[in-house]
Amino acid sequence: MENIKEELRKVIEDVMLPETQEYLADLNESIENGTANPEDIEAKSDIEGFISELKTILEVIAQNKLSEEDAKDVYGKIITMISEHEQEN
Repeated sequence: MENIKEELRKVIEDVMLPETQEYLADLNESIENGTANPEDIEAKSDIEGFISELKTILEVIAQNKLSEEDAKDVYGKIITMISEHEQEN
């Protein structure tokens, strides 16, 4: 992979954030409609935290404060999460 930081940025911006924000919107709608179960309410907090973490990673990349090794680790974890999610569906 030529530039792991750029690939990481792309996968966060193009895949992870949009999908996670969409899921959060669905959770918010369920909560507002009164159709959410306790797990949904708990998941909302977890998803908000995850979105915050993704945004922090983007900030660190933009500030060039992420090492190549850390970028590889994070990228690998994200690709694993995407693969597991695809296998579930």
